[in-house]
This record gives sequence, structure tokens and C-alpha cells, in this order.
Amino acid sequence: MADYPVYGTITGPIVMIGFGSIGRGTLPLIERHFDYDKARMVVIDPVDTDRKLLDERGIRFEKLEITRENYREVLTPLLTEGGGQGFCVNLSVDTSSLDIMKLCREIGALYIDTVVEPWAGFYFDRDKDQAGRTNHALRQTVRDEKAANPGGTTAVSCCGANPGMVNWFVKQALIDIADATGFSYQEPSQDDRDGWARLMRDLGVKGVHIAERDTQRAKTPKPLNVFWNTWSVEGFISEGLQPAELGWGTHETWQPDNMRTQPGGCQSSRFLLQPGANTRVRTWCPTPGAQYGFLVTHNESVSISDYFTIGAGLEPEYRPTVHYSYHPANDAVLSLFEMFGQAGKPQDTLHILDENEIVDGIDELGVLLYGHEKNAYWFGSRLSIEETRELAPYQNATGLQVTSAVLAGMVWALENPEAGIVETDEMDYRRCLEVQLPYLGPVEGHYTDWTPLTDRPGLFPEDIDESDPWQFRNVLVR
Repeated sequence: MADYPVYGTITGPIVMIGFGSIGRGTLPLIERHFDYDKARMVVIDPVDTDRKLLDERGIRFEKLEITRENYREVLTPLLTEGGGQGFCVNLSVDTSSLDIMKLCREIGALYIDTVVEPWAGFYFDRDKDQAGRTNHALRQTVRDEKAANPGGTTAVSCCGANPGMVNWFVKQALIDIADATGFSYQEPSQDDRDGWARLMRDLGVKGVHIAERDTQRAKTPKPLNVFWNTWSVEGFISEGLQPAELGWGTHETWQPDNMRTQPGGCQSSRFLLQPGANTRVRTWCPTPGAQYGFLVTHNESVSISDYFTIGAGLEPEYRPTVHYSYHPANDAVLSLFEMFGQAGKPQDTLHILDENEIVDGIDELGVLLYGHEKNAYWFGSRLSIEETRELAPYQNATGLQVTSAVLAGMVWALENPEAGIVETDEMDYRRCLEVQLPYLGPVEGHYTDWTPLTDRPGLFPEDIDESDPWQFRNVLVR
């Protein structure tokens, strides 16, 4: 048994909501890296498929769905049982992150999640306008709560691989670019948001792609009418059917006819009147080079663009374009095509490929900062399924990038228990990466001379802007 560092003591109960692929993968990391009272740990999930992992450890399991009607009644006694400071680890779908976060802060329990999740029904509410279905709208509810109730017990919002890990990667990438170009700077402090925004602007960064390529392959072919993915299928379908959404940079000179602005909030992002998982963009990752990705909405597209803004509103002094450019595992791409071919109706069977069903491949997830003196720089994790099996059980490479970020966020919360509501952009990126790096495989930086104008076929006329390769006009596949 390896000697794992113990980062701290959780003095009260641990309540994990959700025991899907991410919950299963987070369990051994909690066991390795914290002192806690196992008798006061409980896992809640409406499905008991994997409860044997808990039974063999003597960890309590509640087969229960957390709802708007029961969350206070169920969670309050569990999080306060036996004294000390409880910790709520919310890894579920269809439970309101905001409501559970507010309850935890009321009773003094620490809180972490990987997404701003709404109660069931939000993603497919036909009575809600398109702006209200975006991640900008979801995120703004948490930002409004932070503004109304500053300080207090720490609640970490949106701390997974992305959002989460990639937000920390952006700051490390900025430092790398500054060093590589000989730029004179003093690294801004954790609390100096304006300093970080000015560093990004002064380095000439026009935007950021969260550029990901998942090459993990299943041992058997995907059957018809089954949606396969390497992480939550429900989560991917939900976000994939939201409007395509991106942080909108001040260097942009053109926008699609079906792009819309937000009526309020930070207004750092804009959205298209079409689903993100059916919207393609050009990007670059080290292994494939140039590739297509899907412009799926994610919290980090809104938060990174907001965090690095100088000014406010729709016309600030500086703001980077930021969006997800996601090429999922090939089986997930096939699943998407099948789903959209059926008018967006999800398949009858939804399945997450576990570590035993995958033959090989990596999840190459990083950030591509572009437009600066050295053109473009990708910095990220290139974690393989083989290394994942050696590092931690019950998960594939995609899962470990998420669960190790949850671990890092929990450590930071324990070390900063009165920080109030925080996003990962507002946390100490060096400390968080210090905790997470042992689980990420090769973490590397790669410069590239690729741009969205590189190697286009040229067989048909295109509406492009050759004066600035990094215009969204050139990135969007039309």
C-alpha cells in the first residue's frame, strides 16, 4: 500500500450526494487523503447498483432521491450528526446546487460540487426562454447569492475537471507564456483578479479554448440505440442540449445571426440559438493536432471570461473569448449523431464505459491560449487509461481528472473554511494543482503555430477573416 499524504481532518460527518461514476471514483481519494469518522459517512443515491463498494467498507448508504421537498429534512440531521464540521460532497444530477449550498452554509457545513446543477426539469423546460436555459443564468444565481451573503462557511462551486482544473491551468499557462516571452511581471496574488486580467491582456491573449480530445476506446463496438460515454451520460445530454454558449471577447468583430446577448448579470457570455453538442468549432490538441470539437456550454466558459474581464457589461475594456472545444470519445460522438438524428430524443439505454470496458486511449484535456506573441499554447493533462488503473480504482481517465479536482477542492476548503462561496478561479491555483498533479499523468505545455486558418481545404468559398486568424468567424464550422 502506497503512503498517501493526509491533508487534514474532517471533524464532522461526510455526506456524498450521488454515487455514479464520479462518486465511486472520489470515494478512494477521500479514504486516502483525509482523517474522518467512517461511522458518520453516508452516501445518498436513488440507484443502489454499486452499494457493494460501500457495504464492504462499512459505509452507510441511503437509497433515496434528494428533491426540492425533502432536501432540508434529509440533509440537516446527516450533516450535523455527532458534532464537528460536516462536509457535503455533491456529485449528483437533478439536485439544486444553490439550495443545498445555502443549507450547508446555514448549518456551518463545508460544501463542494462540480457544476451548478438545477432541480429536475430545468434543462428540458419548454416554457423557459433560451437565455434562461444557459449556464450564464445558472451561474448568476450563485454569484447573486455570494453578493447577497458574502463570507461565511466555504462552499466551492464548480470544482471538477472542467470547470475546475482547467481554470487553474489557465493561470499556470499565463505564467508559462510570460516566462517564455521574457515578459516582465510580478505574479498577481490569489485575490488580485484585476492583476490577473491585466496580465492576460498585456500578454496579448485573445482567447482560450478548453481543448479536449478523448481517445479512450471500448473493447466492443457500440450497439444501436445505446448512448455510450466516458462520464455521466445524463450530464452530457443535458448540457449538450443547452444553447451553445461562449465567453465573448473584445477582439471579436463579427457574430453569427443567431447569436444573442444576456439581458443581465455579468454578461461575459453570449449564446447561439442551437444546441452546443450540435455546434462544431476548430481547435488544436497535442495528439491529433487540428481537430473539430463541439461548442458545449460549460461554467468555465462564462467564469474564466468574466474573471479576466477589465471593465463590465457588454462592452468592457478587455475580455477574452472562452469556450469549450470538446471532442469526446468516438463512441460518444456516434451516440450524439444517433441522438440528434432522432430529433434529440435520448437513446433507450445510457451507459458509462468503466475502466474494465476500455482497451486503451487517453483523455487529453487542457487550455489553448491563443493570439499572443508565440501564437498559441496548450497546457494540460494527457492521462491514459493504463496510468489511471495504476493511480486509483473505480474510474477511467476522464473520471480521475474530475475526482482529483474534487479532492483538491476539498483540501482547499478545509484549509480555508471561512472563504464564503468561491469559484475555482478565486482559489489558490498553485495549492490546488499541488494536490491534484499526482493523479493527472503527464501535465505538459505545447506551443503550436496552428491557427483556425491553417490547412483549410480550399475547395469551396468560405466567409472567413484572413486579417485575424483568431476571429470566432474562423473558428466556427459553418
